[in-house]
Amino acid sequence: MDFRLPIAAPANRGVPMSSAKQRRTGESGGRVMDRLLAIVARLRGKGGCPWDRKQTLRTLMPQLLEECYELMEAVASGNRSHHEEELGDLLLQIVLQAQIRGEQGAFSFDDVARRVADKLVRRHPHVFGGPKVKSARQALKNWEAIKAAEKKDADRSVLDGIPRRLPALLRAHCIQSRVARVGFDWKKTEDVMRKVREEVGELSRAIARGRPAEVREEIGDLLFALVNLSRFRGLDAEDTLQRANAKFARRFQEVERRLRAKRKEPRRCTLAEMDAEWERVKRVKKVSSVSPSAG
Repeated sequence: MDFRLPIAAPANRGVPMSSAKQRRTGESGGRVMDRLLAIVARLRGKGGCPWDRKQTLRTLMPQLLEECYELMEAVASGNRSHHEEELGDLLLQIVLQAQIRGEQGAFSFDDVARRVADKLVRRHPHVFGGPKVKSARQALKNWEAIKAAEKKDADRSVLDGIPRRLPALLRAHCIQSRVARVGFDWKKTEDVMRKVREEVGELSRAIARGRPAEVREEIGDLLFALVNLSRFRGLDAEDTLQRANAKFARRFQEVERRLRAKRKEPRRCTLAEMDAEWERVKRVKKVSSVSPSAG
């Protein structure tokens, strides 16, 4: 088999490529997917790549996490070519894991695709011949009801299935979203703000008492409340904090640039000197952000 060329495929496994891209490559979506599966099988097979043959599900875990974060960065960058590349890298991780399970006689990539396709049809009856829904909220509620019926476990918690390895902010968001679906949620923003103020007060009292364990607990409660506020306002806490990180980094790097322009090293400056430059940078940024010529 020539792995440089498209190979025959049965049914198309996904949404077809744009007509322009199909004309350019001569490949349909299904043929491209079969080619990728065949390449990975070759890499893992006898006479394949020593590195690929050595990989296990456990050794692939760090790479899977890294690829997820790289994909998120690509999406945030708005660079379509980078986004396309990173989607491919993540897809490779999925294909590699399916290939390993196939070698163990457990399941194949087709089994994975078939299972998720069947799930989508089952949980979208309003699209595939069932009663219609009037809103996204109702569709999500139906999804959860169908999911619960499929699991057939009366003792199952709405929080079951949330990965413990998720970043803490994301896991807090998932926990809060899950309980909100069953009605355990705030009524209005002011209620959430009141909870945030309450947690700030409890943290202040813990600090005054000088008890490190209490301080840690109260900081956790405050962070959880702030994530809840972000979620309630339709924001993603992880993304919100990343934006704040980026803003701080940009400003501090500008402070460093300005100090070096004055032949000063930041580590040799006083806090007062750095703070003065920080305030100047903040003022410049605020003026430029409201200037009609900014852009």
